[in-house]
Amino acid sequence: MSVTRPAIDGPANTRETKQPKSVWAVAFASVIAFMGIGLVDPILKPIGEQLHASPSQVTLLFTSYMLVTGLAMLITGVISSRFGAKKTLLAGLAIIVVFAALAGGSGTVSQIVGFRAGWGLGNALFIATALATIVGAASGGTARAIILYEAALGIGIATGPLVGGFLGHFSWRAPFFGVSVLMAIAFIALVALLPEAPKPARPTSITAPFKALAYPGLLLVSVTALLYNYGFFTLLAYTPFPLNMGTYSIGFIFFGWGLLLAFSSVFLAPKLQRAFGTVRMMALSLALFAVDLGVMAAFADHKPVLVIGTVISGLFLGVNNTLITEAVMESAPVERATASAAYSFVRFAGGAAAPYLAGKLGEHHMALPFWVGAACTAAAVVVLVSGRSLLAHMDTRAPGAHTPAEAQAITLGED
Repeated sequence: MSVTRPAIDGPANTRETKQPKSVWAVAFASVIAFMGIGLVDPILKPIGEQLHASPSQVTLLFTSYMLVTGLAMLITGVISSRFGAKKTLLAGLAIIVVFAALAGGSGTVSQIVGFRAGWGLGNALFIATALATIVGAASGGTARAIILYEAALGIGIATGPLVGGFLGHFSWRAPFFGVSVLMAIAFIALVALLPEAPKPARPTSITAPFKALAYPGLLLVSVTALLYNYGFFTLLAYTPFPLNMGTYSIGFIFFGWGLLLAFSSVFLAPKLQRAFGTVRMMALSLALFAVDLGVMAAFADHKPVLVIGTVISGLFLGVNNTLITEAVMESAPVERATASAAYSFVRFAGGAAAPYLAGKLGEHHMALPFWVGAACTAAAVVVLVSGRSLLAHMDTRAPGAHTPAEAQAITLGED
């Protein structure tokens, strides 16, 4: 199944274009939403120390968030197709405002875990709708809207840990309250600036994602993502514990990780794809990530190795996230939003145990979570290579710029 892609170069697309205020309002809210990915990294240890919780209990902040996000992906299309994009965006923002504030006011880790689950629902509703809203409201064409959206994604991923480290230096509660305030500002801006958009002519069926998984290509890519998610969320949720550094230090480390992830996702992945092919580069980036985790496991008691391994992993993850997203879009003859929902459901809901498992294993041996993460990522390479014939058609055409559906799926894949 080939893809018709908008060109992102040319006079019409390179000239400066003034965007409506509604576009900037959604873009601002998107930055804050994407910040939530790494915002809690710098405060994981302070939460555990001040609330007397073990690493496995604290990493449940990621598990509850991932599980609800994955399950919610099954209903975001159903909701937005029936109530419209603006109402869906506002509902997502309102949920984040409430649950982020509740998390900041929590007295136990269990309460934070529960409120992070609610946060996951709000984030799923928002990010699944934000791109379509920007594309519909932006001037200068689809390509410029996607560039703006990807810029918001990159800024949010990179600055989340930095903001979390800065605010977390005052209190572990501050990052939660900060997100709540910023999202409240975004909510007011969208109410005032974003016009209502027409609803789709045909509502989305809740069974569509499950039917899509009957296609072997989509199932292959989804299982691959599920396996490497164990490595990805081991890195994200567990690494702050063996690093045992202050909030500023953790924030800067994951800021570097986010910068490389954003750079490789937007700029490096397309170049490598053109040079070596989609499936080959997916397998290579995953293999390099598995090796990276293995090195971190072998030298888990050496902080410089953990720091370098964490930062450099952003290169491998950014390349893979972009390419595996394209594989999702072309692996089954279904609507791309449906393919994205099915893929996100499998990788997030299925991989939700990874953060908790990493924390639990780390309580017994510091290096063990990294070894398990490396093994699962290596298994993802085996699964991908064994079924590469299902994706062979992807390397028979020239790659290009992302379509709106692909950019949205990249967002779902990062979060």
